[in-house]
Amino acid sequence: MLFKCSAILRILPLFLFALTLPYATAQGGNAGIVRGTVTDPSGAVIPNATVHLSNEVSGLDRTTTSDATGQFVFSNVPFNPYEISVSAKGFSAISQKFEIRSALGANLKLTLAIQGGSSTVTVEATGDLIETDPTFHTDVDRDLFTKVPLESQSSTLSSLVTLTTPGVSADSNGLFHGLGDHASNSFSVDGQSITDQQSKVFSNQLPSNAIQSIEVISGAPPAEYGDKTSLVIVATTRSGQGVTKPTGSINASYGSFGSAAAGSDLSYGGKKWGNFTELDALSTGRFLDPPEFSVFHDKGNEQNFFDRVDWSFTPADSMHVDFNYSRSWFQTPDSFDNLNVQNVVSGGVSTDPTFDTVGDTDQRSKIGTFNISPTYTRVIDNNSVLNLGAYVRRDNYNYYPSNSPLADLGPIQTSSISQDRTLTNAAIHADYTYSVGNQNIKAGVLYQQTFLREHDNLGVVSAIYNSPCVDDAGNPLPGYSDPSECPGGDTGQNPDYLPVLAPYDLTRSGSFYSYFGHTDVKELSMYIEDQIKAGNWNFNLGIRGDLYNGLAIARQAEPRLGIAYNIKPSKTVLSVSYARTLETPFNENLVLSSSGCSNNVLNPLLACSPGVSGTLDPGYRNEFHAGIQQAFGKWAVVSGEYIWKYTHNAFDFGVLGNTPIFFPIDWHNSKIPGYALHVDMPEFHHFSAYSVMSSVAARFFPPQSAGAGAAPGQGGFPFRIDHDERFNQTTHVQYQFGKRGPWAGWNWRYDSGLVAGSVPCYNVTDPNSLCNPVNGGPSITLPSGQPGIDLSGLTPDQQFEAGLACDGVKATPTSGFTSCDAAGFTSSLVSIPAPGKEDDDEDPPRIAPRNLFDISVGQNNIFHADRLKTDFDITAVNVTDKYALYNFLSTFSGTHYVTPRAITAKITFNF
Repeated sequence: MLFKCSAILRILPLFLFALTLPYATAQGGNAGIVRGTVTDPSGAVIPNATVHLSNEVSGLDRTTTSDATGQFVFSNVPFNPYEISVSAKGFSAISQKFEIRSALGANLKLTLAIQGGSSTVTVEATGDLIETDPTFHTDVDRDLFTKVPLESQSSTLSSLVTLTTPGVSADSNGLFHGLGDHASNSFSVDGQSITDQQSKVFSNQLPSNAIQSIEVISGAPPAEYGDKTSLVIVATTRSGQGVTKPTGSINASYGSFGSAAAGSDLSYGGKKWGNFTELDALSTGRFLDPPEFSVFHDKGNEQNFFDRVDWSFTPADSMHVDFNYSRSWFQTPDSFDNLNVQNVVSGGVSTDPTFDTVGDTDQRSKIGTFNISPTYTRVIDNNSVLNLGAYVRRDNYNYYPSNSPLADLGPIQTSSISQDRTLTNAAIHADYTYSVGNQNIKAGVLYQQTFLREHDNLGVVSAIYNSPCVDDAGNPLPGYSDPSECPGGDTGQNPDYLPVLAPYDLTRSGSFYSYFGHTDVKELSMYIEDQIKAGNWNFNLGIRGDLYNGLAIARQAEPRLGIAYNIKPSKTVLSVSYARTLETPFNENLVLSSSGCSNNVLNPLLACSPGVSGTLDPGYRNEFHAGIQQAFGKWAVVSGEYIWKYTHNAFDFGVLGNTPIFFPIDWHNSKIPGYALHVDMPEFHHFSAYSVMSSVAARFFPPQSAGAGAAPGQGGFPFRIDHDERFNQTTHVQYQFGKRGPWAGWNWRYDSGLVAGSVPCYNVTDPNSLCNPVNGGPSITLPSGQPGIDLSGLTPDQQFEAGLACDGVKATPTSGFTSCDAAGFTSSLVSIPAPGKEDDDEDPPRIAPRNLFDISVGQNNIFHADRLKTDFDITAVNVTDKYALYNFLSTFSGTHYVTPRAITAKITFNF
């Protein structure tokens, strides 16, 4: 407590002093203001000069004109290097390079020479296209990503990150895994830190239509970022400041699976204020990625509202407020096994219970997300600026079982579950930036509390899951209520029967078990960092301190270091960086996962691993990066880095049955090596392209130290978690046909395949393999004496989902195999190691490689109007209708197919 008070006391005098000093306006968050004056050689101002601001790599492209006093303003410009060019009638055009690295922005004086005379061109000699920042990152502006075909309509921001950033493994339901870690990603939205999961089965994302630009940091994170730092997505939202004439758009679209969407946005403001509002809605028959290529029971809808207000009180004082509310409702997709579910309808405790159809599984979810984030900015002098802010964000997740709980029974689900969970994150933060000469110093403090409330109801819906009695072969029998009733006396009693579960067995007239867990996670973070330019050198120095007080307590000092050297003659930048980070546990279902395994009722229902219980502890990580950046004139720039990360207490997730209820899991450690590459080709004769590619391993080491859910790797040997991928790449190409012609964008995504550890295989040597009989694997010897695989643990539909075949005969949703000879066991959707070759660390089963192609074509201003302009575009996802999987019986998310061919037409009215 003393530490918290002392930190506040240090900031308070600085804040009070700042209130007395008026200077030039700055802009808070992740952006600055570019101001300037255009003059002739005598100092006279030049009105109506054309001013063009651009970043050829990120795609930012803006144009304005100087006013009657020769001044111009570009508001909400993200931190990046830029080139500004100015032209006016009768004068020679000039261009100048500069950087924005703080909320102070830039104030430029641009002098135009009289045409025919000498020109005063000022160009910083940094080399074309390259950046000297030692932190590997990807910049994408709205002018680029509006023409990138996005796979998911309900999680467009996730799709954008996946398709533009190297090192990202694509997963189902809008999930993306950065640099080998399970969803260890954070967002910084206009300076607000969001480290909780943002996929559409946890929360509602900020819509991409509200985003102006993103910077995705995949290198060693600077000191201002913490908690979840495998990928840091720095997002700048759109602003209406300076838009003196109302500008906006209204759009509507319709496409495959009955997907209908509509949206609108409006920007309006003045020199001292601005407002941007965005509203959209979606209804679709394919909201989540289902476990069947055929889509059914997958309806969902979503509504988003976002509003940003900017207001400059004085030349030195300004404020902006972000507000958004999103709501989504969606069904949990069914498989064929979820149709016409058979279960006990009467006589559950009798010797002969009656079974009949209880209907189809009908599980649903609803998520409401609220967020408000005000930030006050005070310019102290021409070199320093102070930001003070606060925010409150709340996710309310509701999960509903089928109307008949007994219909929730499935091959991987033995319980009916309902959940009402809230996650409320409230924080105050402050940062101070001082820029002088070649240094840019930033110091900040963040205090946040996360309030977790978890209400869960669970009941057994399998008549044989906790049966008191077994038959002569040891198979559990339905019916009976007590071991004393078993036929055969003591020999007929089930040795695995748990009397503690009897009151909650819905097949035997039991009721739901209710659980309520809550906690208040407190965290205080402080940092100071300095960017230093010294000749050809660029240094990022910083240190961060995190004090975490949740179910566990952790304290960590985290040094950060980055060094880059610019070899100007060859236009090459070499860099190395290091970061020490505190990895905080995932907050979603944290209380249940930390305490459930020590509860006699919850332990078996949560499928806890034997001997695993206790609180999930924060981890710590050391990560090293080495990079190179090479420019080829104005034609292209290639960036690459090698990554090596070691994490003690590494996090993964388990899933509860066929539900979107996931539990964090804590492993002893992980080792993650890999590389990432990025190639950018700026626009040339209306053509532009980029390509991102990576190979990142995800090696985890037992034991599992905490967390609910059964998990692999209990044999004590290293294994690959299910988002390890050997190689993936995305190439995007776009072309504009003339100045007024149509445009086209094309994506090619290749994925070598995530680990599919649940696929049966044949192996008797790897001691860690699930295929080893020692570990309960399916390796058997057939009556013919041939080595075989026991497939009785998979239903016919699960075998069909995996594309399994035995001796050339394919499984169907209703017809499968109980066993198959190892040599004749194949799959069209999964790469299965040859008999005797499977190794969970070196050669695990994987999803088969896939190539996916997406296309967008459109025409802007189709009627060539001056004011009310109409745009039209068509997007086709998976144009070849590739039949492929994301994953199979994943311990995190189950089985999911990629989107079948989906075509969407959209019309937009701009005003």
